[in-house]
Amino acid sequence: MIEADPLGLAVDYLLATRSADERTASRLEQQMAALDGEQLAASLSDDASRMAFWIDVYNAAVVRQVHYDFGTALARQRFFRRPVVSVAGQPLSLDAIEHGILRRSRWKLGLGYVANPLPSRFERGHRVDSLDARIHFALNCAAASCPPIAAYRVERIDEQLELAVRSYLATAADRSDGSTAIPRILLWYIGDFGGPSGVRALLRKHDVQVAAGRLRFADYDWTPASGRWVDDPEEE
Repeated sequence: MIEADPLGLAVDYLLATRSADERTASRLEQQMAALDGEQLAASLSDDASRMAFWIDVYNAAVVRQVHYDFGTALARQRFFRRPVVSVAGQPLSLDAIEHGILRRSRWKLGLGYVANPLPSRFERGHRVDSLDARIHFALNCAAASCPPIAAYRVERIDEQLELAVRSYLATAADRSDGSTAIPRILLWYIGDFGGPSGVRALLRKHDVQVAAGRLRFADYDWTPASGRWVDDPEEE
């Protein structure tokens, strides 16, 4: 195990993937795998640092994949469940990072209402204290409907997440019948947002107008679209 700055490692790992610097990305993966688990937990001592670290690791690990098959539900399940990166000696899948650590041990299927009663020891030691639903607008899974990638930094995490929410909700589309189709992730994780009333409050906050009655959700576009970045990852 080695001592290192986890937050710096995560940002460097993400930026190495942007520049397609295979040698540097591989070296940084080795350094993350060699982190000491207790030191990692101590370094990421609050939710701001945990979110910045794990969002960057997740997005970099996605870009590092060489094969994307989202054509069927089974193919997508395999993509998200297979180990893609090791941190502090623990092989992790995208699901483990998102649903175990960043969503504080909530089931992937369950609309955000169902907790995992048996999280792993690693998960318990590194997950956030409180779920921040804005992570859903920061995680990129290499599909066309995913938000673009930015390098998240602890000192700006709140500002960056607000920008990510505002930018992504701007994609809400007006239907021909006059209703507004809002992003489908708001349905998949509706419990994370506080239920239908929480979703409506989020939309009002960001000036997305929706009609009264049942919320309408856009289809999710699973077309592979790897490596979509904000204009300047150093600034966003």
